[in-house]
Amino acid sequence: MHASPSPSTSTIPVHAPLRLLWRDEHLVALYKPAGWLVHRTGLDAGETRIVLQRLRDQLGRHVYPVHRLDKGTCGVLLMALSPACARALADAFAAQQVRKHYLALVRGWAPAQALVDHPLRPDDAPPDAPEQSAITRLNCLAQLELPVACDPRFATTRASLVLAQPLTGRRHQIRRHLKHIAHPILGDATHGKGPLNRWWAQQLGLHRLWLHAWRVQLAHPVTGETLDIGSGLNLAPKPARPDGDDADLQAWRHLLAHPRWQGLPSHL
Repeated sequence: MHASPSPSTSTIPVHAPLRLLWRDEHLVALYKPAGWLVHRTGLDAGETRIVLQRLRDQLGRHVYPVHRLDKGTCGVLLMALSPACARALADAFAAQQVRKHYLALVRGWAPAQALVDHPLRPDDAPPDAPEQSAITRLNCLAQLELPVACDPRFATTRASLVLAQPLTGRRHQIRRHLKHIAHPILGDATHGKGPLNRWWAQQLGLHRLWLHAWRVQLAHPVTGETLDIGSGLNLAPKPARPDGDDADLQAWRHLLAHPRWQGLPSHL
């Protein structure tokens, strides 16, 4: 059984304003669309969708990145509006005082709970480079089983919705840790399985990396106020709003509205 086609993954135009989730005189939180780079890189020199440049032009002032999201990942991204705030936020991230919550659609039925403590070597480091501590807390939120086979050894095909909370900040940490426990993120061309990714893309009518920066919680670095900044995505199935949602939220709402979810929470 095939799902109806979901919305296009084409994200907002390069000249359209980025959606702001929080802003004061010290920092800004925005919704990073999938397909956008946080800053320019020689590894993707032809990409013109750059968050740092677009937000600077949108706000008319310098902005300072304090963490990053992969190009294919959408969701909550923080930027500082002064060097002092950038340093304070960087210190908070380093001290694990910023709680990051991601949603991931992964292969198979993930464990109900897991703490992955698996050191990682930077992707571009030589083989003899030292590994760095990397810890991710995982919780399985719901399960999806389709009555059709991707692999002829099995009668059905399974996936899970996982809440991932990285306790450290290594590059591609969530993607690599989920691969390490044999539940790679669907649509992950680097750490996943190509045939399975293509199969799920056909079923869902959409090819994308199913990783979403859902929520960030922190103490404001200047005022001390507790901030709980969400992306705008609720887990309770809701229809897409073509007149108000960007393509990313439409895609995730389409996924969560699939009728075969088991245990999908309605209160988050």
